[in-house]
Amino acid sequence: MKISIVIPFYNEQENVQAVLREVQQIIPDAEIIAVNDGSSDRTAERIRSCAGVRLISFPRNLGQSAALYAGLVRAQNDICVMMDGDGQNDPADIPRLVACLAQADLVCGYRERRQDSWPRRAASRIANGIRLAVLRDGIRDTGCTLKAMRTADVRHLIPFNGMHRFIPALLRRAGLRVVEIPVNHRPRKFGASKYTLARRAWRGVRDLIGVRWLLSRQISWPSKEEIEHE
Repeated sequence: MKISIVIPFYNEQENVQAVLREVQQIIPDAEIIAVNDGSSDRTAERIRSCAGVRLISFPRNLGQSAALYAGLVRAQNDICVMMDGDGQNDPADIPRLVACLAQADLVCGYRERRQDSWPRRAASRIANGIRLAVLRDGIRDTGCTLKAMRTADVRHLIPFNGMHRFIPALLRRAGLRVVEIPVNHRPRKFGASKYTLARRAWRGVRDLIGVRWLLSRQISWPSKEEIEHE
C-alpha cells in the first residue's frame, strides 16, 4: 500500500530541507505533506525549494494538532504516517511501523532512549503516567509523534488543540487495534523546542478532563468484522 507522510513545521528553517530529503531518500515513493504552521522564519520558502513535496501553509500558528489534522485529511494514499519536523524522529523507523499495520489499526512509536533534557523527560513520564491511569489507553509515550494508521480511520479523529496526544485513546475507543513499538530518537541539531513545561502541564490537565468526558460520550463502534455491508 502507498504511504502519505505528514510533517508539521513551525519555525524550523534550519531543519526543513534535511528532514524532507532524508524522508525522500528512505521512502522515495511516499506522498510527503509538509505543513507550515504559521512560521515567521523562512520555513515555508525552504519547503517550496524541495521538489515533490506538497505544502500546506497556515497564515498563523495553529498548533501541532491542527497541522497534523490538516495533513491527514488531505492525504491521498492508503496509509498515513505522522512525524515531527525537528529532525528527532528517524524516518528509517517508518517501514517497521507500516509493517505492523498488518496486525493493528494504529501503530505508535515510543522513544526507547529519549535524547531530551532530564526535566523534560521527567515531566513527560509524569504526564504519561497520569494520562495512562485516567484514560487506560495502553500507551506509554503519546508525546512521540511517529505513528502510522490507515487513512480511512482518520474519520474517527476530532480536531482540537492537543488532539495529537490523544490519538491512541480516540482510536481505541472507536474499536480499533492499537500497538506500540520502540523507535529511535535523535538529539535536536538546530533550533529549539517550542514547548514550555509549565504551559504543557496546565494544558495537559485541562485536555485530560475534556478527553475523559469525550470518551465517555463517544460512540463505541463494533469491530470492522462485526459490521455488515450490503
